[in-house]
Amino acid sequence: MKVSTAQAEPATPLAPGPGPGAKGLRAGALGLFSSVAIGMASTAPAYSLAATLGLIVAGVGLQAPIITMLAFVPMLLIAYAFRELNATDADCGTTFTWASRAFGPRVGWMGGWGIIVADIIAMANLAEIAGIYGFRLLGYDSLAGSRLWTTVAGIAWIALTTAVCYVGIQVSAVLQCWMVCVEVVVLLLFAVTALVRVYGTGAPPTSLPVSASWFNPLHVPSAKALTEGILAAVFIYWGWDTAVAVNEETADSRNTPGRAAVVSTVLLLVVYALVATSAQAFAGIGTDGTGLGNAANAGDVLSGLGGAVFGTQGSGWFLTKLLIFTVLTSAVASTQTTILPLARTVFSMAAHKAVPSRFARVHHRFLTPTWSTVGVGAVSIGFFALLTVISGDVLADSIKAVGLAIAFYYGLTGFACVWYYRALLTRSPRDLLYKGLLPGLGGLMMLCLFCYAAFVVYADPHYGATSFDLPIIGRTGGVSVVGLGALLIGVVLMLVITREHTAALNLQRDLLPRHLPALTGVETASRYLPADSRSGVGGDWFDVIPLSSARVGLVVGDVIGHGLSAAATMGRLRTSVRVLARLDLPPDELLDRLDDVVGQNAEEQAAEERARGHARAGPDTGRDEALGVTCLYAVYDPVSGWCSMARAGHSPPAVVDPGCGAVSYPDLPAGPPLGLGGPPFQSTEFHLPDGSLLALFTDGLVQTPDHDTETGLRLLTRVLTHCHRPLEELCDRTVAALLPGPVDDDAALLLARARRLGEHQVAVWELEAEPAAVADARAATTRRLREWGLDDLAFTTELIVSELVTNAVRYAAGGPVHVRLIRDSSLVCEVSDTGHTAPNLRHAAADDEGGRGLFIIAQITQRWGTRYTPTGKTIWTDQPLPATE
Repeated sequence: MKVSTAQAEPATPLAPGPGPGAKGLRAGALGLFSSVAIGMASTAPAYSLAATLGLIVAGVGLQAPIITMLAFVPMLLIAYAFRELNATDADCGTTFTWASRAFGPRVGWMGGWGIIVADIIAMANLAEIAGIYGFRLLGYDSLAGSRLWTTVAGIAWIALTTAVCYVGIQVSAVLQCWMVCVEVVVLLLFAVTALVRVYGTGAPPTSLPVSASWFNPLHVPSAKALTEGILAAVFIYWGWDTAVAVNEETADSRNTPGRAAVVSTVLLLVVYALVATSAQAFAGIGTDGTGLGNAANAGDVLSGLGGAVFGTQGSGWFLTKLLIFTVLTSAVASTQTTILPLARTVFSMAAHKAVPSRFARVHHRFLTPTWSTVGVGAVSIGFFALLTVISGDVLADSIKAVGLAIAFYYGLTGFACVWYYRALLTRSPRDLLYKGLLPGLGGLMMLCLFCYAAFVVYADPHYGATSFDLPIIGRTGGVSVVGLGALLIGVVLMLVITREHTAALNLQRDLLPRHLPALTGVETASRYLPADSRSGVGGDWFDVIPLSSARVGLVVGDVIGHGLSAAATMGRLRTSVRVLARLDLPPDELLDRLDDVVGQNAEEQAAEERARGHARAGPDTGRDEALGVTCLYAVYDPVSGWCSMARAGHSPPAVVDPGCGAVSYPDLPAGPPLGLGGPPFQSTEFHLPDGSLLALFTDGLVQTPDHDTETGLRLLTRVLTHCHRPLEELCDRTVAALLPGPVDDDAALLLARARRLGEHQVAVWELEAEPAAVADARAATTRRLREWGLDDLAFTTELIVSELVTNAVRYAAGGPVHVRLIRDSSLVCEVSDTGHTAPNLRHAAADDEGGRGLFIIAQITQRWGTRYTPTGKTIWTDQPLPATE
């Protein structure tokens, strides 16, 4: 069925797909230098130092430089986790995507929520600082002290930076490169000038020569002070992961963003260590004047030091203003680069169906996220205005609480890296170090910082500007309440949003076979791996169907859609295949009938949509989830050893020769996917030696982010060469080799080892089509049943053979009659002739002379049916063996 698509293309189309590089963003827009600049700008080095250095000095005194350097360690370790994960999966969702694939969609959703919480809270802080410093730069100190005007200016800055992010990543990158270069140059100039003043002329009386003791963490007064200092210093490094969040817009997206993350953290270490050391050497740690311990300057140490270091006359005045301008641009640049990762996280979550799909729209010309960029800007403005109206104290505490969200999602990324690569850690020392030890250690550090801050430091009712009296717990610090409360809101939202994924997964598992049947003709084993992300749970399925005469039907299929509809479609198709298989249809004819079912359902759905007035809904109106489904159906006969199969757009199976272990992929006619029309399906028949192995699989097994289909098939071939291993072990080895980490798309695997029935289990006779053949058939049947020890079935089987051979002689169009007995888990009796007319079961009337024989057969057998062959038909019956057998 074709549906018209002649309509205007929307201005903001949805992301083409959720995969890395497939969302429609502008690929290759950034290089290494731009990525490093964005990573550094996101941390706002000038503002971070201005706002944090005084707090660090207040806690640890002269050890502030070493504390600043120690905070670099967990950040570097997490940067390695980002680098390794990005090398495998360059998705702009970063922590959300990686944690989803490592731990499942619920944990991944919380990782994305941690990024959202941290960025939105930080946006409020950065906007306020940008407003204050903007007025200070222009000399309007009175406006800088007005909450109303700083809020208005902050909102204007958020709107402006949101607009810049909206018009394109390249514009954002150019601005960031210029601003971060100016920022770093001014900071280095400040540090060098301060050290020159300390060791030259004009040193203030508070200055101190640099001492080696400043870099000894053992001189910190207490373990609590050490932890609080590191906790405060960690904040100044936060933001470098923006370089990874724009990975899908970076040239060499798998390597450049990770390198940029590591390089930017190292450069930040150099800048922070130099500025912290020089500022402390120049101003000292006193509590008066420009001393770093002065509580009045704790929120902005650089503005006070600017005039003292550069002077207030001539070029000194200009450099002092330039330092203020640097703090302003630092806050503005960080505001812009905070929007970038936040918008792309929401964009990726929408592409993966973790938030409403509206946020997955891409601007057709700028190739930037539209709704997610505008949405995060609007939410940031609303959050900033709301907290400003409620209380300045709550705003201050919420800014401090951002550290909890940072530690949460950074630590989660470290643990996700270890778990993601758990199967590869023993591959090489490098993998063990960079994929396991370093990220794991970084995750543990972040976990310790999170727990200590949330339940010890921030929970103290005297810490911060606010406190809350909680039930049972009692009086608790507002910073801890705001930080943990924001994360707990995410838990509630996660349970609501991920319920469809849970329901789809449960439905999928319920519709798949719980246990494969134990059959004589084949030994089977299977694996089904659901996708780890919400967008990946689809409708892959497999089945093993017992057929007449000990034959076996093997089927595997791949539904294109995802979610509940795909799982329901899978159940509908699997049921249809089982029903059609019981008609003993050959594979090509079964797929023809299944194709008709799909097409008819699509037509009915389209008619219903038109009746409801939804025909204008767009090109997907009336689309059935089964349209485009691929399927492979095979029938194996353990008596003859022949296997016939046909496929509807599906990958061919792997066939393993039991003698040499050679793996081949039969050249089957492809056939179109179901419901799309095209050439007819064709069956292919080939002989399977006893012990041959068949591997039927879906594309999710061989095509992953780690390797393409060709590589996946090579890995599968390598595993299947060991075909004599137990099938359960082969399944485990296949999954471990092809899917060592998280699964992006459903994957189904069905292994079947062919087994031939022995000659002692089959008896065949060819008879002439004449009345005397009936007696011969009964006699031969009785002798064979006696040899098999099945005398208890002799009477009923003679009756069956007599009736079926009589009908064949009477109604067949000449030619020989064949009788075959198969002793399997049941006793199968077949009578084949050259006729093509199938008998019909009916109740004979009282005056009918015939018509009762087939009715009697149906009563004394458990199953019976007709199977057509190229030369005629076969009527078969199935009788249970005696209990002793």
